[in-house]
Amino acid sequence: MKNFFWLLFAFFLFQSCIAQNKVNLIDAEMETVTIEKLNYYLYFPDEYEEESNKEFPILLFLHGGGESGDSLVAIKRNGPPKMIVEGKKFPFLILAPQNPYQKKWWNTRAVNQLLDSVVANNRVDKKRIYLTGLSRGGGAAWEMAVQYPSKFAAMAVVCGMTPLPYASWIDKKMPIWVFHGEEDKSIPFSESETMVNRLREMGYDIKFTQYPGVGHNSWIQAYKTEELYEWFTQQVREN
Repeated sequence: MKNFFWLLFAFFLFQSCIAQNKVNLIDAEMETVTIEKLNYYLYFPDEYEEESNKEFPILLFLHGGGESGDSLVAIKRNGPPKMIVEGKKFPFLILAPQNPYQKKWWNTRAVNQLLDSVVANNRVDKKRIYLTGLSRGGGAAWEMAVQYPSKFAAMAVVCGMTPLPYASWIDKKMPIWVFHGEEDKSIPFSESETMVNRLREMGYDIKFTQYPGVGHNSWIQAYKTEELYEWFTQQVREN
């Protein structure tokens, strides 16, 4: 009889716990909407107006943390936008958005929506969409390659943080070129080195340019590499 009462007590205690869990755990749903305002520059090559029936490649450029904020002119400090100001001519469109937050990560979903809009409203060859970024923008470029593996024909990353655990999510058919200074104190050289080694082990097509004695500003040399732009224009997505 004593055992019976103990079993009965345990049964009611168990039922009480179940009832309590049912009260505390509910099913719910909420639809969220995030709105992002992105200012941007859009460069057109000279041939764009002259060859009105031709589709052109486009390069998406993501700047570093130092150019973030609400002053669009800051984008012209580095990379392709700086070179355009200095008179450089490119054979493709260049989309250069600005991250509005000085201390926040890029909103890559918003960037992707902007890119899709620019592609849809201009004569862009959808098989020749290229991606590049430096520092914080380099990290965002890696992220976009993971999130949108079927979008880009090629990618070049300069001293960016890498999503190593998701390396295999990147499209194996997309050529990649990585640049990094070996003395980088802001984003360690090992970030790129480890990622490049991992991708090579998995059979990815990847180029790696190392700059001995160079710190975080490796983008100065990287974006002056004329071969980089020739390499971009040679890349076409198969699908």
